[in-house]
Amino acid sequence: MDFLKWLYPGMHVKRWFLLLLVGITFFSLGIGYFLVQLYREQPFPEAVAIVTLQFIPRVARGIIFVGAGGVLAALAVIQLNRSLISAVIPGGQDNILNLVFQRRYLQRGPKVVAIGGGTGLSTLLRGLKSWTSNIAAVVTVADDGGSSGRLRRELGVLPPGDFRQCLVALADAEPLMTKLFQYRFGEGTGLEGHSFGNLFIVAMTAITGNFERALRESSRVLAVHGQILPSTLANLTLVAEFEDQDRVSGESQISKTHKAIKRVFLQPARPTAYPEAVRSILEADLVVIGPGSLYTSVMPNLLVEDIARALKASSALKVYVCNVATQEGETDNLDASDHVLALTNHTSSNIIDYVLVNNNLGVPLPHRAKVSAVSADGNLNAQRGQRIVLADVIDPANPLRHDPKKLTQALMRIYYERAQVKEESAAEADEASRKAMVQN
Repeated sequence: MDFLKWLYPGMHVKRWFLLLLVGITFFSLGIGYFLVQLYREQPFPEAVAIVTLQFIPRVARGIIFVGAGGVLAALAVIQLNRSLISAVIPGGQDNILNLVFQRRYLQRGPKVVAIGGGTGLSTLLRGLKSWTSNIAAVVTVADDGGSSGRLRRELGVLPPGDFRQCLVALADAEPLMTKLFQYRFGEGTGLEGHSFGNLFIVAMTAITGNFERALRESSRVLAVHGQILPSTLANLTLVAEFEDQDRVSGESQISKTHKAIKRVFLQPARPTAYPEAVRSILEADLVVIGPGSLYTSVMPNLLVEDIARALKASSALKVYVCNVATQEGETDNLDASDHVLALTNHTSSNIIDYVLVNNNLGVPLPHRAKVSAVSADGNLNAQRGQRIVLADVIDPANPLRHDPKKLTQALMRIYYERAQVKEESAAEADEASRKAMVQN
């Protein structure tokens, strides 16, 4: 839509509009010269003199005609724009003004990195895209179940399922396209159980030559706001060690064991982090860890050593979003303090500044679900060194999940309050320094 480019800076279109105005001016001057010559050589009827306002001084006539021409030109441009916009953009003028405002607003938003996987990460991203377009999702590659697991084993690709969900969550494409990516085949030899989006990403990997480029091209197709990055390109296996010393390999098998998990680790033990993921963490203003399955979605990312080091080195505000409910076979009977302790033990350090915990415990959980609400331990602040923030972030329609809008509002409130405190502290420090210089 080239006719809209003037709305955006840096697109080098204004020069052509200026050239157009110069061309129209020269054309008008040429016509003016012809009319003056004709006026001087040919007699005109009296009616022409009246129409051309001959009874008014020339300066006044010039002002009148310039003004009338400007009004007519402006009216023509406005109506032309409206016609073009209504033809190509649903909602017309109001919608494009809203679109321009949103893009400008989102481009100025904070740089946010979301770390996790599964449904929790896509829920967070769905809310974040209303606040900023500077989003980077760092996604686990340890998934080995369902369609992703089959494609991983049969074709040797990274599991596409979590990436597909993130693409759809951040998409700005038509609803039909997002539904297409989420469509899952219910029958067909070899196709049953696969989602179209998974197959699309795998096909794009074969066409482009690598998984990273496939993600970029898929993001372009869906008009994704932000980046979607793997935590590593290594072929990982997640291994769980339980309190009774037994071990199970495979992310999809861990929760089926129904034993208390002592620790999880990766095979191979030290995979190389994806460089773009590390860079995004180091450049972030806000890093959000979770929500999602503690051991099978969140932890595999943090076990990549370079990711953990980047989190320790980053100056960003780091917030862990605790799940609203326990996960059967994985986090049974764990409270918020237990979740944070597990993260600290696995990363060998405290990388979290804030812990966001749901405080709306009045929404009843499904009776069939063998889970319980995750409550905040009153001693969490003193024991772990993080600040705990309580907020209503639950989805009443699905009390096992977060509500995207509530969750992002709570996160942005934490971020902007922290930013305001830092600005006030900096101002106080500057004032104290100025007073000290005056006294000296």
